[in-house]
Amino acid sequence: MSVQTIELAFQQKYEISNKTFCSVVIVAGGKGTRMDSRINKIFMDIAGKQTIVRVLETFQESQLINEIVLVVNERDKDYCEKEIIDKKLYTKLKKVVVGGKRRQDSVSNGLKQVSDEAVIVLVHDGARPLVTHDIIERSVKGALEYDAVITAVSVKDTIKIMDKDGFVCETPQRNTLWAVQTPQVFKKGLLLEAYKNAEYLDIEATDDAMLVEKLGIRVKIIEGSYENIKITTPEDIAIAEAILKWRENEY
Repeated sequence: MSVQTIELAFQQKYEISNKTFCSVVIVAGGKGTRMDSRINKIFMDIAGKQTIVRVLETFQESQLINEIVLVVNERDKDYCEKEIIDKKLYTKLKKVVVGGKRRQDSVSNGLKQVSDEAVIVLVHDGARPLVTHDIIERSVKGALEYDAVITAVSVKDTIKIMDKDGFVCETPQRNTLWAVQTPQVFKKGLLLEAYKNAEYLDIEATDDAMLVEKLGIRVKIIEGSYENIKITTPEDIAIAEAILKWRENEY
């Protein structure tokens, strides 16, 4: 059986086609204080393109994505709309909305703008500019099969848990530890239920999967990529540019 035949069978089984409406909420509302810069990290240049532009381009080009909702800081909204958002380029961009105080508030604001047609919702960090079409495709397929998936990579270093006095109190088994990335991808109804439950019970979480887990739902891990880094500190810019250069030489 050819690769093309297997791919067609998978698409038929999980109905990955134009009929599967996929929305992505790009969360770019953070302040980026660890960058030690007056410029928001999503506007920083990486090999000739701003971070957020690289993210938007990837999802715009993905054949699986039908619409994009961008969540930004209130102070950045006008700039995004006037200087970056060219509707001729980003035809899938439905709305630019203002984020909230916490990350989950920002995601919630974005979810409110997602189309009623959406079957699958991806949540992606605006500071992860090196996400690939392969990761997007495998994540969407995973969500259609398992309802809730996250991309992650296995931890390379030994991790120590520290007590309140600064001493090691536990060393978890490294083969059970995964560093979580984005996109995190869910059936839309499930994600909406998770956020409604979090609001009702006043649950605070650092990622969307935690809110889904609170419903008693198992979340599947889809292997991400060590290249899918998050731009957090100044050295991450240099690392991202090195990865892009490596990709050019590799392909």
